[in-house]
Amino acid sequence: MKRLIFLLAALCHYAASSAQTPVKTDPAVLKQFMDMRFGMFIHWGPVALRGTEIGWSRGDQVATEDYDNLYREFNPVLFNADEWVKTAKDAGMKYLTITARHHDGFCLWPSAFTGYDIASTPYKKDIVGALAAACKKQGIKFCIYYTVLDWYHPDYPIHSPKKQDIDPKADMNAYITFMKNQLKELITKYDPYMLWFDGQWEKPWTDDMGRDLYAYLKQLKPDVITNNRLGKEMSGMAVKQIDASRIVGDYDTPEQVVGKMNMETPWESCFTICTQWAWKPNDKMKSLETCLDIIARTAGGNGNLLLNVGPMADGRIEARQVERLREIGGWMQQNGKAVYGTLGGPWQPADEYAATRKGDKIYLHVLKPAGNTLTLKALPGRQVRKAAVIGGAAVKVETTGEEIRLHLPASAPALPYVIELALDGNAEQLPVL
Repeated sequence: MKRLIFLLAALCHYAASSAQTPVKTDPAVLKQFMDMRFGMFIHWGPVALRGTEIGWSRGDQVATEDYDNLYREFNPVLFNADEWVKTAKDAGMKYLTITARHHDGFCLWPSAFTGYDIASTPYKKDIVGALAAACKKQGIKFCIYYTVLDWYHPDYPIHSPKKQDIDPKADMNAYITFMKNQLKELITKYDPYMLWFDGQWEKPWTDDMGRDLYAYLKQLKPDVITNNRLGKEMSGMAVKQIDASRIVGDYDTPEQVVGKMNMETPWESCFTICTQWAWKPNDKMKSLETCLDIIARTAGGNGNLLLNVGPMADGRIEARQVERLREIGGWMQQNGKAVYGTLGGPWQPADEYAATRKGDKIYLHVLKPAGNTLTLKALPGRQVRKAAVIGGAAVKVETTGEEIRLHLPASAPALPYVIELALDGNAEQLPVL
């Protein structure tokens, strides 16, 4: 009898331990995600009617009562999911992430757990569902952004980005139940490839809550990928050094900055194509050269890039943004082999260049050369057999004991361009230099 009691106790302990140790995402699934390198972020909602920032302008540029009632006139009759996804695909993007629910609490899908959703607008149609279907049809991975804070919801303890007072009537446990219900709804209805969380920095949310939610998601869909914004450990806009063992989720998320080179911990930088995440009239847009520079430096650091557009209130992505994305896609058509499925390095990104590698090839992204030559550290145990600009002329290479010198072509393409270096052995095994 004592032995039986011991065995039962051991089984209970094992079950409890298993519940506390969630299934981690399969490394092969994460590798597939990182190999894609380039995705589209979309920040959108009723706030586009005002042209101010999503979530953050509530109670600031836009009075709270006005902001919270914008959904009553939100009617994006020109929204076309197929066109959005085609725009992403034409840009060379491999996945798409939509703000299903941002910090303002509004839901772009018809949710059974709130009336503050797309079904309550004049438009009524399911935005998230339309994008999920369009992505599936066009071969783009569909991903969902969902915040862990909600300034609109009465059970979330903070109700304003400006005032961090705790509402004593709020019920965090009830709020977490609400979140779990919505996330189950999203996973069941739309089967997202990845969930992009945000808003975890406020005091009511804890790492333990994040770990519990991560475990819950893994029960629903073991292979769903999540970023690390379920927990407090993240590099953020400062690109601080993080302890990878403490992150809650699968990869780090630098914001509006290129992440530091990291061959161990997966990461993805998110950038806006203009300055604001949500649509803003006459917002300053990044040049093509700047966008390509960000792509090169991100891939060169072994990371992914999530580039954001903010559609207008009528449902269209601005023509100028579509054109910029098309220009990026033209560059990616020629140079994509230097981005997709590559590793960063072996040289760390520098002002003048970034590098990626695959098999016996190194791809040198020429960004801001100071002169007619580029001088690089020699490759240990490897020699460059030949070099040429992708789609262009051969490049002269001089090698000494400690240096490789590339003589850049006098009539090189517009910056940035890529030089392909063919080695006499595997480039992926080289150390970071």
